[in-house]
Amino acid sequence: MEPVWVTLAVAIILGPLVAVIQNLRKENSEQHAESRELLQQVIKTVDKVDDKLEKHIDWHLDKEIKNAQR
Repeated sequence: MEPVWVTLAVAIILGPLVAVIQNLRKENSEQHAESRELLQQVIKTVDKVDDKLEKHIDWHLDKEIKNAQR
């Protein structure tokens, strides 16, 4: 087989494969970006819950201290 035909055969076989792989990489990057955004939202929500829980625990501790002083 002449080198030209080998090159042509490789291009015909691998060309579409490379295009599919590139498309999958793009989709994967987009999915990762979406996942990062969702994780940031979860982090913010967890931080809010943490703050509320901390305040609630402090309220109970203050109540206990006041009851103990009576």
